[in-house]
Amino acid sequence: MSTIKADAGASGHLWREEFKATLSLAWPLVLTNLAQTAMTATDVMVLGRVGPSTLAASALGANLYMAPLVFGLGLMLATVPMMAREVGRRRNSVRDLRRTVRQGLWVAVLIALPIWVLLWNGESILLAMGQEPALAAEAGRYLRALQWGLLPFFLYVVLRSFVASLERPGWATVTAFAAVAINLVGNLVLVFGYFGFPRFGIVGSGIATSTANFIMFIGMVLVVMLDRRFRRYRLFGRFWRPDWQRLRQLLWLGLPIATMMAFEVTLFNAAAFMMGLIGASSLAAYAVVIQLCSISFMVPQGINQAATVRVGIAYGAHDRQAIARAGWTSFALGVGFMACSASAMMLLPRTLLGGFIDVTSPANAEVVQLSIGFLAVAALFQIVDGAQAVMAGVLRGLHDTTLPMIYAAIGYWGIGMPLGIVLAFHLGFDGRGVWMGLSAGLASVAVLLLARWLRRERLAAFRAMP
Repeated sequence: MSTIKADAGASGHLWREEFKATLSLAWPLVLTNLAQTAMTATDVMVLGRVGPSTLAASALGANLYMAPLVFGLGLMLATVPMMAREVGRRRNSVRDLRRTVRQGLWVAVLIALPIWVLLWNGESILLAMGQEPALAAEAGRYLRALQWGLLPFFLYVVLRSFVASLERPGWATVTAFAAVAINLVGNLVLVFGYFGFPRFGIVGSGIATSTANFIMFIGMVLVVMLDRRFRRYRLFGRFWRPDWQRLRQLLWLGLPIATMMAFEVTLFNAAAFMMGLIGASSLAAYAVVIQLCSISFMVPQGINQAATVRVGIAYGAHDRQAIARAGWTSFALGVGFMACSASAMMLLPRTLLGGFIDVTSPANAEVVQLSIGFLAVAALFQIVDGAQAVMAGVLRGLHDTTLPMIYAAIGYWGIGMPLGIVLAFHLGFDGRGVWMGLSAGLASVAVLLLARWLRRERLAAFRAMP
């Protein structure tokens, strides 16, 4: 009996330690993600004060920008499980981490080039999608200023992944919040022409965000070069030499991650374009609500990244019990937070909307009313959104990326999008129908990923038996 109690006590201690370790790693990553989302939210809040048409144009531009941005981000995030596994192995970790970082920087440059070409022609793409010419023109001008921040953001993500894999993400948080402040000041100065600057309008917002991304990257370069904990890795020495083997490994792991993330973000992009077809007020309301959803999503997304590191380290150390603890701890944290987020959206809609739009202005009455209806539906998928986000990170830590990518294609585009189209345009639900489709797609992916994890976790427990 005493042996059983001792084992139970030891097990409880390990779970508590895992909870502390995951939370300690996750909260700076959550803050970093919130800071990055705050840059986009800042653009929305500032441009929302210019007028509904400017807000709608920025929503079109931002949604076109997000699809290639997230695809590239997925490629960069492949560095996390690779580096975490090497940390868990503890064999030649300095050399192997350096190889992964350098090839991650290579991939950042290679993927940025075609994305620049795509975004430069943003107006033509939006016109081909049937958007209003005036809105498409404004969105195109916004994109041509915004696109130059894409490469420094990718480079920043690689360096952020490096410090996170070493479980020291604090500096990434500091640089991200500094970028938020720079972006806010830049938006106010360049959009409205304060302090004697020209009034650039929507273009000024793009310039401000690109500048903030560049400064954020430079900040991380200084951190890894000057901090003694990171300096010994000599990340930038002989950077120009290709490492074809590590580059292939990075792409093999990263392309499914990038594709899975692209499936999700293009689902929301398509939803924005559908809102544009329904009407400018629906599109403006969608822009506000999706910002609220994005802010809440940054918490499980940060837990996702922490889960990848914690599971990846346990995976590299071949510790199957630690893999299970890391996975379930992250799942509980992510789903628990999103349950609280859903409650806030249901109970305090006008308070939340007030941060993005003047809810007392008669000119915004229609947008506010639509936003409240959208929030009621969006609240329903908060829990499943958190579940699918965390499970994706857990499986990523096991280098399990191909099947989750297929699940995303089925859930988002096989279920969510067709259902949204039917509900919105054929059954008369309009914008609410689009949100219902999004909810169904997220729920489907969450169930499939959870089933995949249950199978992997049971298999790990079985193999761990003597």
